[in-house]
Order: sequence, then C-alpha cells, then structure tokens
Amino acid sequence: MVPFFKHKSYINFRVLLRVIGWLLMIEGGFMALPTLLGFIDGDNSAVPFIIGTGITFTAAFSLMSLKTRSREMGKREAILLTSLTWIILSLFGMLPFLFTHSHLSVTDAFFETISGFTTTGMSVIGSLDGVPRSILLWRCLLQWIGGMGIILFTLAVIPMLNYQGGMMLFNAEVTGITHDKLAPRVSYTAKSLWLIYIILTLLLIIALLFSEMTTFDAICYGLSTMSTGGFSTSDLSITEWDNLYVKIVMAIFMFIGGINFSLIYQGTRGRFDTFRNNTVFKVYLSWIGIAYLLFCFNVWRTGSGHDWIDYSIDPIFQAISLASSTGMTEPDFSDWGSISTVVMIVLIFTGACAGSTSGGAKLDRIIILLKFMRNQFYQMMHPSAVTTVRINGQGTSYVLVQKVLGFLFLYILVIMVGGTLLTIMGLSLTDSFFYALSAISNAGLGTEVACVTQHYSTIPDVAKWLLALLMLIGRLELYTVLLLFTPMFWRK
Repeated sequence: MVPFFKHKSYINFRVLLRVIGWLLMIEGGFMALPTLLGFIDGDNSAVPFIIGTGITFTAAFSLMSLKTRSREMGKREAILLTSLTWIILSLFGMLPFLFTHSHLSVTDAFFETISGFTTTGMSVIGSLDGVPRSILLWRCLLQWIGGMGIILFTLAVIPMLNYQGGMMLFNAEVTGITHDKLAPRVSYTAKSLWLIYIILTLLLIIALLFSEMTTFDAICYGLSTMSTGGFSTSDLSITEWDNLYVKIVMAIFMFIGGINFSLIYQGTRGRFDTFRNNTVFKVYLSWIGIAYLLFCFNVWRTGSGHDWIDYSIDPIFQAISLASSTGMTEPDFSDWGSISTVVMIVLIFTGACAGSTSGGAKLDRIIILLKFMRNQFYQMMHPSAVTTVRINGQGTSYVLVQKVLGFLFLYILVIMVGGTLLTIMGLSLTDSFFYALSAISNAGLGTEVACVTQHYSTIPDVAKWLLALLMLIGRLELYTVLLLFTPMFWRK
C-alpha cells in the first residue's frame, strides 16, 4: 500500500473544508431553534446551545475563509465529503449534549447525535424525565435534518455546488440502487425533494395538533415521525398518547415516509399512474399487508388481543413502524409471541422503498434478488432461455443486478462482523447481533421490546463507537463509508 501522505494532493481538501464550512453554518442556524426555546422556558438550557452555536459558527467561518486554487470536485471528493460531513456535523451537533446538565460523556454525546442524524433512534439517555425541552427538540431536529440529508439540503440552498460535483454528492447520499433526477439541475431536484419533505412534516404537525398533544409534542413527534427516526419526548414514547387518532395519523405518515420521494413528487404533479405501475410500491403495500396478517394471527394465537383495536390499528401501526424503520412500538409487542419477533427482524432487515427516509437493505434490492433467483431456477430447467430481471415493466441490466447482489452480501457480512465484534466486547450473543442489525438498518428499537438484556447506556464505550460506525455505514449504504478503508481510494 502506498503511504497516504504521498497521495494527499490527489484530493482537493481545501474545497472539501470550504463546503463543510457551509454545512456547519447551516447546522449552527438550526441550533437557533432550541436556543430560542431555552430562552422561553427560562431554565438555562439555552446556554449549552449558545456555546455550541458560537463554536460551530467560529469553525464554519474559519473553514469558509480558506482560499482554494481550484473549485473542482470529483467522485473522490464527493465520497470523502459525504462521510466526513456526517462525522463532523455529529461532532459539533453533540456540543449541546456535552454542556447541558445531563453531563453526557463524549462517547455518549456523539452516540446520541449520530443516532439522531442517521435516524436510527438508539438513545443512551436512561430517562427523559427532567431533560430540558430544548434538548428534546434538538434530538428530533437532528433526525429531521438527517431524514432527507444535510448534504441534499446544502445542494438546495448553495447553487455553486451544482457545478462542483453536485450530482456525485447527490448519488453519494441519497439511498437506493438508482438515483433519478427530477430536473436537469441537481439543485432543483434537491429543492423539490426538500419542499415535499417540509410540506409533509407541516401537515403531520398540524394533524397532531388536533389531538391531545401539546404544540411542543406535536412538533417533536412530527419531526421524528416524518424522518422515520423514532425519538420521542417521553420515556413512554407513543404509549403516552394511547389515542386512536394519533396512531392512525402517525401510521399514515410513517407509511408515506417509507415511499420513494421521487414517486411522491410525481404524484404531486398528478401522475398517479406512477404508483400503480411501480413494482416496488406495490410490493411495499403487499409486504405491510402480509406483516399485518401475521401480527394479527400471533395476537390471536397468544391471546394478547382484547378488543377490535388490538386486531386492527395496533398490528398495522406496528407493521408500518417496523417496515419504515421508525421504531415506535406497541407496549405489549413483546407478548405477541415468537412469530412476531421473526417478522420484526425481517421487516428491520428489508426496510421500505429506496429513496425514502427509511433504513434497511431496501425492498428494491430484495425484489431484484428474488427475481434473479427465480430466473436461475428457470434456467436450470431451460438452459437455452434468455431471462432478465424486470422492474416497473423494464429490464434491469446485469451490471445493476451484480451490484445489488454484492450489496446484499456485504450488508449481511457487516452484520456478522459487527455482531461478532460486539460479542468479543462482552455483550451477549443475542444482544450483539440484534444491536448490529438495528444499527446498520437504522431501526433503533427499544431494548425492552427486542427482549435484549442491556440498555444502550450500559454497553461499553468501545461498543458504542462501533455501533456509531454501523449507523453511519447503514445510512450511507455501505460503499460510501467502506470505500474509504480501501487502498484503491487513496491511489491516483
């Protein structure tokens, strides 16, 4: 391997740092919201955010003042910038956690922040009772920013990036096997996706305001639900609002959060036939329906149901929450039996549609895998037959099929390696592999629901750093992060 320092000139680090400066400016701007809430509450919770904002803006201005000989940004810079952005923004985003009276360690503060940015929802805060509202809002804001992606937001508000590897940045951050631009300019695509995301979030918040929720709770749950993140404002989570209306509203918007936002964009332009002709969307509907029926069967088999809601709203809410990787769960889910646990694991693994805010391997890839396997069986009986994997009525190139197969193999391999390392670090076998699956799938279910023995706050620090890495790898879909660990990335 050629030493890294001999190749440092092959990457335009100055332009990367300037862009990161812009990103930090945006992050500092978002910190103003919880700062304002801290002043309103008058509980001194604004102070940590004032300090954090000051440090963030100082770093941002320093980076933005760097002079660059060239503003070119290629594929190498885009890949490196994407990973660096999520790490650096988490380092600055954790500052309010460090300075607040909760006194989280650096490890715990970083874990909480990256869990928010990646919309995983794992939390090391043992109890939310007594936690300032400004911190609770910041946690939900982190998830909302990470849901659609901070880099995508930057592409929308900083036009110059449209000419500096904008499409490469778009491809590096947006989830999925293909990335369709909605317009020739990637900045317009980013603006369109973020506009839809903002409108849906506002609609959800307004809908929740018609329930028993306070304005603060409606805003926080709106942010965390639309991003399919799952952070809450109470230790009781959704059970605090054991309300039929709230469950129905949240289920609808969790379901929307699991749909490809490009498909939603087409729907807003009156092209509803795109939903009817989209293979992945139809499978998404069917998959949730199957999970719902299995949950209903298990509720009946275990005798956990007591009224019609236990056989209607609760199972469908749980199926959508798991498929969209939101992670909000019914309080009695652990009583639903072993079949429900198996369905839960499968839902966490598969996730929802690519191009959504959900985690998991994505249904698009699962569909391609299953169709490829079917073709292989068919060719065993008809060796001379020519087959192709068809999605949305169109054939899929063999190169794309290879990429999907490679991704799924690597996805499982990372779970196996991550689970094994966590076991070596002292966690039980069950806990280790469940944590690894939840982290890379950005699901973050509560430990009491998953029937594991340790809360996230009690696991060793080294295990938390590993889980943080798995969350990042899962959010950026493996290759963007793992490629940085290969010698070929640093070679000319």
